[in-house]
Amino acid sequence: MRIVVIGATGLLGTPVARALEVNHEVLRASLKGSALQVDFADPESIRSLYAKVGQVDAVVSVAGQAVFRPLSALSDADFELSLKNKLMGQINVVRLGIESLKDGGSFTLTSGLLSRWPVPGAVAVSVVNAGVEAFARAAALELPRGLRINAVAPGWVRETLLALKMDPAPGVPAVEVAQTYVKAVGGKMTGQTLDVVKASG
Repeated sequence: MRIVVIGATGLLGTPVARALEVNHEVLRASLKGSALQVDFADPESIRSLYAKVGQVDAVVSVAGQAVFRPLSALSDADFELSLKNKLMGQINVVRLGIESLKDGGSFTLTSGLLSRWPVPGAVAVSVVNAGVEAFARAAALELPRGLRINAVAPGWVRETLLALKMDPAPGVPAVEVAQTYVKAVGGKMTGQTLDVVKASG
């Protein structure tokens, strides 16, 4: 398959792209650092990306910003950035990409477990993640030509915790998280959220 990975140079996007390219042709796209440039928050940039890549079998979004900050400290701009970027960016990846997907193709988006299991400081992130999951469920009912859409909901990623100088023990390594994206692309499910949790034991 020809697969576009948006956010392919990121902490999670890099291992996702590597995992997919074992068996597929991967077209890497990101804001910077990849051959294909795309500004996730700009619909025209997303349209331009699709014009460059032509017909593809799958689109995987491992991108999007949302602000992690206590409710009392969240500004209008914080909410606007979170909603415009991680939520609307992914919605636009789907609605502007329908014609670029071959029959039976798939979209895989990224939400996060904070949608259902929030922690203090996660208000904006939780809202955005829940919106992505709701969008995937609803859009699955309307996509034409057998197209599929799913969301992957990682919990804490080990490398993210390390970058934040937090205890990495609760985190799942990014290379393991990447396998859930491979499953979403290669599976038959649609309208689903695939949770990524740390195995017990």
